[in-house]
Amino acid sequence: MRVVSLVPSLTEAVAVTAPGLLVGVTDWCTHPAGLTAARIGGTKNPDTAAVAALRPDLVLANEEENREADLAALRDAGLDVLVTEVRTLGQAFAELDRVLTACGLREPGWLEESRAAWAALPPPSAPRPAIVPVWRRPWMVLGRDTFAGDLLARLGVRNVYAGHSDRYPRVPLAELNASGAGLVVLPDEPYRFTATDGPEAFPGLPAVHVDGRHLTWYGPSLAEAAGALRAALR
Repeated sequence: MRVVSLVPSLTEAVAVTAPGLLVGVTDWCTHPAGLTAARIGGTKNPDTAAVAALRPDLVLANEEENREADLAALRDAGLDVLVTEVRTLGQAFAELDRVLTACGLREPGWLEESRAAWAALPPPSAPRPAIVPVWRRPWMVLGRDTFAGDLLARLGVRNVYAGHSDRYPRVPLAELNASGAGLVVLPDEPYRFTATDGPEAFPGLPAVHVDGRHLTWYGPSLAEAAGALRAALR
């Protein structure tokens, strides 16, 4: 098969499972290292003509990461587009299985290891209320129905904005500091929070830095994410 992936997580999942299957990936597809597939633009602005020119049998997309207008253009070009939805860990496993099956692949070892790693986590203790910024200028945090929020809940972190009407609400900094959170979780993507860029905005609030790939990617990284996130939060 010839496959184009518009989703970094799915790019890694396919490339690790069947090297050479991918003929096109986005500029944001950074894993695994050494990808040789053609670069076809960003997740939000792919060059749809370039994708069509690659003559893929299948295009992999995601309802959150990719724009419907671009997916419609690919369908109009006669391409088969598989659109995933991943808002929970359970959905991630189901969609990964669907994607790999559509690519003609059997369940790989890393997916079995990922299921086992998350199933082996001990029940979380009393949830710690936290805020999880994903951007600043303006400040944006995790809201309702997010994959990252579901992972954190399984690790004993209660997102105080999980009930917000928006999935990624913009919240003034003063409101964040008055939210009653006892912890701020700072990933290094999509905004690259660091020890000197982020914690200073939340004086007196413990800050935990986590690998954004562990928190937001659904693919081979899930096998190590359970242990790595648990260690960071501990």
